[in-house]
Amino acid sequence: MSTRIYVALDTPMLEQARTIATRVRHHVGGIKLGLEFFMANGRAGVREMAEIGLPIFLDLKFHDIPNTVAKAIQALRPLEPAILTVHAAGGRAMMEDAKAAAATGTRVVAVTMLTSLDGPDLKSIGLAPDPHEQVVRLTELAREAGIDGVVCSGAEVGAAKAAWPQGFFVVPGVRPADGAHGDQKRVVTPRAALDAGASILVIGRPITQAEDPDQAARAIEATL
Repeated sequence: MSTRIYVALDTPMLEQARTIATRVRHHVGGIKLGLEFFMANGRAGVREMAEIGLPIFLDLKFHDIPNTVAKAIQALRPLEPAILTVHAAGGRAMMEDAKAAAATGTRVVAVTMLTSLDGPDLKSIGLAPDPHEQVVRLTELAREAGIDGVVCSGAEVGAAKAAWPQGFFVVPGVRPADGAHGDQKRVVTPRAALDAGASILVIGRPITQAEDPDQAARAIEATL
């Protein structure tokens, strides 16, 4: 991988996604496609984006009973995504079945805690109001389930890596030092996330909404 940046193309517009990915392809290591893109364009859209030649991170965050998640992932096997996501809160059995159902070359990673949440949000849904504790607990569960890694914020990736030294760590909610946070609450810079243990960085709006996305990606890459 030439760079550990995956650009998040959170748009339902296929042509817009293709245009941005094509422009930044020399300064990113992959493309992240989420629910917004997938619901609008489906598997055909993913195949079209794969033609650009970058690895695809399919971020659909599956969270259901084990059998349903396994069958959903089996349906995606022909796409052979480089990475796909499930929610760690779905439990060990669900994560085990997700990994068993995935294509051989696909990394299955579990979302520990959304970067749009913080301690008070955890408390409001009946959990201990400690993001650090929540992320470490679910990281350990993911490791026990035999999947490949977890998704967590840069604020917790160091603790997650300490709990799972051989894990693969996806860090979203990354913002350059001079960037706006938007709806992200636990944000770090790309360099800080990498230094703390991130395997890949997911960066969306600082690149996709820049006047020159290629230059923005190049500038972030230079800090790494």
